[in-house]
Amino acid sequence: MADPRWLDDREFRAWLGYRRMRLLLDARISRDLHRDSGLSDADYDVLSALTSRADRRWRLQELADRMLWSKSRLSRHIGRMEERGLVTREECATDGRGAVVVLSQGGLRAIEEAAPFHVESVRQNMIDLLTDEQLQTLGDIADTVLHHLAADEP
Repeated sequence: MADPRWLDDREFRAWLGYRRMRLLLDARISRDLHRDSGLSDADYDVLSALTSRADRRWRLQELADRMLWSKSRLSRHIGRMEERGLVTREECATDGRGAVVVLSQGGLRAIEEAAPFHVESVRQNMIDLLTDEQLQTLGDIADTVLHHLAADEP
């Protein structure tokens, strides 16, 4: 391996700042979400994914891929959400081995009640702290990094 390209002070400040900001911001928003709605981040991610589809259903494997989780990890989480009445699980009509996660009425109520509080937490802890220019720059940065990462995916 060639000599490492160490980060200079400016690069180190940006990288360390991003890492610390991400950890603290995720923790704050997660805490607020749980306090306000009783939902975990994972619950909210599943419910919001389900509401993004007109039929309010996702194949388990596709949802696991979207969340960057293993199918077994998501399956266990879905089981806990089923017990709380947030989702149901059905057999896949086109693949007897597959499962489909379906948003229940209880899950729809839960996300509809949680979303206003969640977006307010996002606003208070990040969005409203930034100028229009900073928001544009942050969006541009995210687009650049996500484009790079997507190019590496199979």
